[in-house]
Amino acid sequence: MFKSVLVANRGEIASRVIRTLRDLGIRSIAVYSDADANAKHVSEADEAVRIGPAPAIKSYLSIPAIIEAAKRTGAEAIHPGYGFLSENSEFAESCKKAGIVFIGPGVEALAMMGDKIRAKEHVSAAGVPVIRGVNSPGLTDKQLAESAAEIGYPILIKPSAGGGGKGMEPVFKPEELSDALATARRVAKSSFGDDTLLLERLVSSPRHIEVQLMADSHGNVIHLGERECSLQRRHQKVIEEAPSVLLSEDTRARIGEAACTVAQSVNYLGAGTVEFLVSDDKPDEFFFMEMNTRLQVEHPVTEMVTGLDLVEWQLRVAAGEVLTIQQEDVKLNGHAIEARVYAEDPERGFLPSTGTVLEYSEASGEGIRIDGAIKKGAVVPPDYDPMLAKVIAWATTRDQALARLDTALAETEVLGLRTNIEYLRMLLADEAVRAGRLDTTLIERKLPELQFRKPDAALLCAAAVWLSETRQKSANSTPWTAARGWRMGGATAPVTIQFQIAPGETKQVSLDGQFATVDGETHKVVRISDSQFEIDSVESRWSFALDGEAPSAGQTLWAGQTLWVGQAGFSLPLVVVSREARVAKLLEERQLEGKPASPELRSPMPGTVVAVAVTDGDQVEVGQTIASIEAMKMEHKLVAPIAGSAKLRVKVGDLVKLDQIVATIEVEGAEA
Repeated sequence: MFKSVLVANRGEIASRVIRTLRDLGIRSIAVYSDADANAKHVSEADEAVRIGPAPAIKSYLSIPAIIEAAKRTGAEAIHPGYGFLSENSEFAESCKKAGIVFIGPGVEALAMMGDKIRAKEHVSAAGVPVIRGVNSPGLTDKQLAESAAEIGYPILIKPSAGGGGKGMEPVFKPEELSDALATARRVAKSSFGDDTLLLERLVSSPRHIEVQLMADSHGNVIHLGERECSLQRRHQKVIEEAPSVLLSEDTRARIGEAACTVAQSVNYLGAGTVEFLVSDDKPDEFFFMEMNTRLQVEHPVTEMVTGLDLVEWQLRVAAGEVLTIQQEDVKLNGHAIEARVYAEDPERGFLPSTGTVLEYSEASGEGIRIDGAIKKGAVVPPDYDPMLAKVIAWATTRDQALARLDTALAETEVLGLRTNIEYLRMLLADEAVRAGRLDTTLIERKLPELQFRKPDAALLCAAAVWLSETRQKSANSTPWTAARGWRMGGATAPVTIQFQIAPGETKQVSLDGQFATVDGETHKVVRISDSQFEIDSVESRWSFALDGEAPSAGQTLWAGQTLWVGQAGFSLPLVVVSREARVAKLLEERQLEGKPASPELRSPMPGTVVAVAVTDGDQVEVGQTIASIEAMKMEHKLVAPIAGSAKLRVKVGDLVKLDQIVATIEVEGAEA
């Protein structure tokens, strides 16, 4: 067994691998970019090495930097985690040349399965069924358009390299193809360094089933059952479970055998996953999609139903040990479900969210496992994937596992940035999900029906009371600055606090003793403890956190600061609006009264401008793309809401903040 292993990754997977290394008594070496200098995985490792600046291409994707770090620290092996260089054959070859063991498959398997075009042709020749499509390498956009017409719409564009749903674009009509191809090529090039594309017929109501494999260097290959990964959004998995409720024992055996055939055909070594599409109408039929030649994000659910540590077995087979587990030894015990917690804003179309974690608490209890890499005070940068943690629940039955997972999500608290926890709980409560009637389009169908929680009177009352009392306790508080309604002579006046609850929308709370007035209605508020309140005789618990620093002496308001409020997995930012800001807004509205508006296109997320589709001053039509913003491996197009003249504020390569103005669309008679 190795004595020292370098983990060439970051975030929760780096922490996950380090945990097993520690259990086995192996020295762990972390790497980090400038953005991750204070990250959790850095502090958990026995040693940590800086490998470059924040951009992944200059750090986590830099083969020379990783190899140099391994040499400098005396690492005998490198565990690549998933993503970044985990499926890069050039990286595996570089490790070999440096005399360092790459904990993963050989170059043959990486090269073959890393190219989706070659992979489909290869497994088809081995007798594994595949989906109809066009797999020829080097096709131009014109050739792809001709092929799409032959295949028939709808189609799915997929990058030949990479995985994780990045660059995949569904196309339902011919007129959508040109823009989709451009986006897919751009994302594929930036994510994988290869913009080669392939086309597949888009299968209606498919289920995504994947099979976990383990293989050693002595010719032994076994499968560890399947995982159901059909709950996806934008081809990115959201909730996964093991085993699938769809498959019969006969189909489970056949799909497992097909996965082993794929592995054996490329002399596979280590942990890997073969992904299949299975017809919901014909669950005994399955079609090969791709092979992921690495550990998967969702591997914990397989570990929980098999009792095996997949990272440990990756290490053992990479060190040359024989796989002592036989296929007949693999037993699936109970049911496990995993939910991915992302830094994203569901109400803004799940766009990435960045910021500092002001408060964080994890769930615990029987059957609960948390794989995460966040902590209080951690900064979530815009440079990487937005996943924060995985919450996993195991129980003897699927219903029990669902209930445990929902409870665990309710106990998971992240304040300081938006997350998808509320959305995950809504998804778990869906009737179709609870019944196991899943397919990869379910989430997209359900999204329009979802009603996300809004700040109600109880929340605003609790927030106002907490903020008011926190001000009073401030070290800088005086009778003149405490904002408690104090007046000379002993009388007090109501305290008014205004919150911005959404862009352009504010709510005002007036506090007078134990009474709070919101929207003309008065509520009795009794604060029981720091987080416990009784509002109109109903008890509730809230969590609060203020971003930024406390006010300096003489300040009466946390003007512009954000108060984060959380409850049972739900969280919401409330911006404290100062009197000066309110007056300025009123003046602005009066000045614009009677004049045509010049709509502002604002960035929906912090990120980088990767494309500008027009020139400053161009006349644009409604719906025309103006610019594209990329962050956390996601690209978002900004389109013109009205026809007019485009006035640009940014150029390609610019870094933009959340809600920063990217362009305005001027109409005749409007002021710039």
